[in-house]
Amino acid sequence: MSALLGIDPLLVGDVLWTPLLIVLLKVLVIFAVGLLATMLNVWFLRKVIAGMQNRVGPNKTGPFGLLQTLADGIKLFFKEDLIPERADNFVFRLAPYLTFVPAFLAFAIVPLGGDFTGGNDGTVTWFGEVTRVQLADPPVGVLFAVAISSIAVYGIMLAGWASGSKYPLLGSVRASAQMVSYEAALGMSLATVVLVAGTLSTSGIVANQSTVGTWHLVTTGIIPFVIFLIASTAEMNLPPFDLVEAEQELVGGYNTEYSSIRFGLFFLGEFMNPITMSLLLSTLFFGGPNPIAFGDTVINIPLIPGALEGTVWVMLKMFAFLYVFVWFRATFPRLRYDQLMDLGWKVLIPASLGWFMLLAAQRVGDVAGWDPVITTVVAAIVLLVSYSLLQLALRTSRLEREREGAMF
Repeated sequence: MSALLGIDPLLVGDVLWTPLLIVLLKVLVIFAVGLLATMLNVWFLRKVIAGMQNRVGPNKTGPFGLLQTLADGIKLFFKEDLIPERADNFVFRLAPYLTFVPAFLAFAIVPLGGDFTGGNDGTVTWFGEVTRVQLADPPVGVLFAVAISSIAVYGIMLAGWASGSKYPLLGSVRASAQMVSYEAALGMSLATVVLVAGTLSTSGIVANQSTVGTWHLVTTGIIPFVIFLIASTAEMNLPPFDLVEAEQELVGGYNTEYSSIRFGLFFLGEFMNPITMSLLLSTLFFGGPNPIAFGDTVINIPLIPGALEGTVWVMLKMFAFLYVFVWFRATFPRLRYDQLMDLGWKVLIPASLGWFMLLAAQRVGDVAGWDPVITTVVAAIVLLVSYSLLQLALRTSRLEREREGAMF
């Protein structure tokens, strides 16, 4: 039963007080680390953007301005909690939690440490019990992450609908269309990782990437990583895909009518998502806790034991992706809505589907004993013909729309 649930290796066999206390400790630590990481992420974003724009950024509250986010949170907590007269009371109160909770649930399945080198399985021994440096490792971990990310759209959609105002409703409708559009591309790029790794377990995916040459960034051909990065940015409503909060069009978007701690929950969820997605990106494509290794040459961090070294590597890779997301925010202008939809439906989804079919054809060819060169060439020709037909259909549709427009 425990293997089916994939909760933790320490729950195999008789469950005594020590395993339960370890699981409870993990829950508390992940919750506390998640809140602290979110607070630091806000400070990190403000500081990096300030540096890119030749400004100082937060520097008054605490050393280097580190406590600025804490001060903002305390201020929000004591502000008046307003509920619009035309709002649906229950749904209005529920929506922030549907955005905040999924961000933490996705955090739970990411390996945050452990030694996966030299054939090790990443388990550690705490208080005499064998466990993993993650809250849960279900056999369907990747699907769990996708399912949890899908729930977040309900929080945004219900927040806009329950507010009883047109601007939040328009923002939530945009969010729904955007998340549905980009989730398909994100799922297909994720499927290529599962195809190559042969498992849905996050720890199994990490164990499959012992060296740089076996990182899924390399073995999947880079394209799925690029698609996943773009699609995840759109999923999180981060710039340049933040049309759900376009202030020049929608005041504040779906959360316009929210105040006090309810707005703070949206704020926490929004800044927790990049942390979770950065951890997933490092896990899926860059080996997670695995150190950087080229063949037998391993770059180890001195004076740090294996399991703790894995945690350091996870943090370093996470910060690298957080910097990329901040870089996107500071660099790219916001897309128009038609450009957003075109990129999702006409570029990312066909590209992710085509690349998945190419890798699948190669895998089938390996099993059947086909010539790998001929298999790849034939699959590439089929994909090129499919792409050409798609472009022809899009061009015909565009010309038809222009012809209809000229009639009026």
